[in-house]
Amino acid sequence: MLPSTLPLFPLPNVVLFPSVFLPLHIFEPRYRQMVRDALAGDRMIGMTLLKPGFEADYEGRPPTYDVGCAGLITHAERLADGRFNIILRGIDKFAVIGEEEPMSDVLYRRGLITPLNESVGAADRAPLHDARGKLEALLAPVLEGQSVDKHLPPAMADDDLVNALAQYLDFEPLEKQALLERPGPLARCQSMIELLEMRALILRTQGERGGHVH
Repeated sequence: MLPSTLPLFPLPNVVLFPSVFLPLHIFEPRYRQMVRDALAGDRMIGMTLLKPGFEADYEGRPPTYDVGCAGLITHAERLADGRFNIILRGIDKFAVIGEEEPMSDVLYRRGLITPLNESVGAADRAPLHDARGKLEALLAPVLEGQSVDKHLPPAMADDDLVNALAQYLDFEPLEKQALLERPGPLARCQSMIELLEMRALILRTQGERGGHVH
């Protein structure tokens, strides 16, 4: 169960998915404070993606996408200079419905959040398993011998595998955000299939054009 408020960790290129692990290096003073506070409490932080154009106000409170994922700090290593290496495990999706007013002694942002349920209903289990098979077939030539393989134990639940692939595959941050916002693992898997089929079509088209150049 998520709390009603979460410390927010907005980044420009990282999207966290439920049940997936994410290593992070924490070096900015505001986020060092955030990790210290989280470790002293429930060990949860909320990952959100910064919207394009964040650079102009990066040190302030630039806009983020409304849908994020809560992460539990499962491992933390505090370095001598105060930086941290941490590992997050994605817990649940949430929507940011507002932010707490800034406080002078709190350097980071705190979001008012509501959880977003992603449990797989009985009616979705068979279609999700079928979609997983199609996704794995599409990826077989891509994954062979690549590092993403080591993140995926051979026996993973369908929804966990879909979420892991959404995080580990080489999608653009905005594509990953769109995948996170999909309403559950089945829709997310279907969207990944569409993305991969589109990429394959583009590559095939480029190859055919290249083959006709003399």
